[in-house]
Amino acid sequence: MEKLGQRKYKYKRILLKLSGEALLNKMGYGIDPDVMSSIARQVRELHEDGTEIAIVMGGGNIFRGIAASAAGMDRATADYIGMLATVMNAMALQDALEKEGVFTRVQSAITMQEVAEPYIRRRAIRHLEKGRVVIFAAGTGNPYFSTDTAAALRALEINAEAILKATKVDGVYDSDPRINPKAKKFPELSYIDVLNRGLRVMDATAISLCMDNNLPIIVFNLAKPGNIAKVVRGKRVGTIVQGGRRHGK
Repeated sequence: MEKLGQRKYKYKRILLKLSGEALLNKMGYGIDPDVMSSIARQVRELHEDGTEIAIVMGGGNIFRGIAASAAGMDRATADYIGMLATVMNAMALQDALEKEGVFTRVQSAITMQEVAEPYIRRRAIRHLEKGRVVIFAAGTGNPYFSTDTAAALRALEINAEAILKATKVDGVYDSDPRINPKAKKFPELSYIDVLNRGLRVMDATAISLCMDNNLPIIVFNLAKPGNIAKVVRGKRVGTIVQGGRRHGK
């Protein structure tokens, strides 16, 4: 357990995965400014206490490649459009963070030097060491890979100690708690549990990457202010996915 400032933290360097849907709130499309401001304030709190923070953005609030592909669009084209949506979200988050006084860098897996740096692993790590928040956009830069996979990949590349998966619910359930009031919440799961049960934590490629490298995933409710800091301090929030015994054994 590390001590930064006057508080004890479990994780020194984290990767925060934000889905595009998390930015909607009650809006049907686009970015809710209140949600973005809330995220920026929570990230600032951690940043001021010395936590090194990288963020991977989704783009589902603007465009979902899989949905467009199912409707008949070429899959690779649809995925590239989805990657561009994540860049827009990354730029919006950068603006919100800088309004909070947090220095940031956006790194894109697709070259667009007018608005973002290219993704370079060593440069990203150096930014983190200098106290900058790094926002990774455009997924992996390849079609057929989700931003979940990008989050797992980037977290491993920068030596993050955990992935914080922000969602609209307070953990992983055996069914959708917004539909089924009797849905059962899992406080802890193994990677194998997630794969065998087909739980919608992250896609199978991302889970496998985390499992192979023993990288924990914490799934929590982004809508509750302070939850990000609670997770980093090691408090029991949401659901943790990691190695060890299978759930229920």
